[in-house]
Amino acid sequence: MIFRGRFSRSIDPKGRLLLPAEFRDAMLSTAPADQAGSSSAPAPGTFVLTTYDGCLVAFSWSDWVELEAKFMRIPNPSPQVRAFRRLVIGGAETHTPDAHGRILLSPDHRAYAGIEREATVLGLVDRFEIWNPASLKTSMAADNLVGVTEELAASGIDFSL
Repeated sequence: MIFRGRFSRSIDPKGRLLLPAEFRDAMLSTAPADQAGSSSAPAPGTFVLTTYDGCLVAFSWSDWVELEAKFMRIPNPSPQVRAFRRLVIGGAETHTPDAHGRILLSPDHRAYAGIEREATVLGLVDRFEIWNPASLKTSMAADNLVGVTEELAASGIDFSL
């Protein structure tokens, strides 16, 4: 499942967002597997949307289940990890696009990300994010990108243009 690109979307009066067709196709191409002994797997295209970094982050069902399992293995988390878990795990909602490819963004999710009438959906390879367009622009300001190429190079990614 690969998510690429940036898409501008309007939020309808009911709070629904139309997912990019490419993203819906990617989610449908890998049906969720039965996880953790549940009696049935979620519907094809089901994913988890959670709060983090001032936006909404979408994980495939299988990646989300794996993340939850990792959190469960932490024996005695610090107060900071507990707060992070409240933000990310506590902010998680399961979504399956409707027949038109829309998802209903909850009032809590819209408030957290500051999404009102417009949103930007941003593909990040293994997940996608949903942003308030102004907040995304601020997060991508040049000041926030200082030193990025050096950090990438240290990780083995040569991104010199």
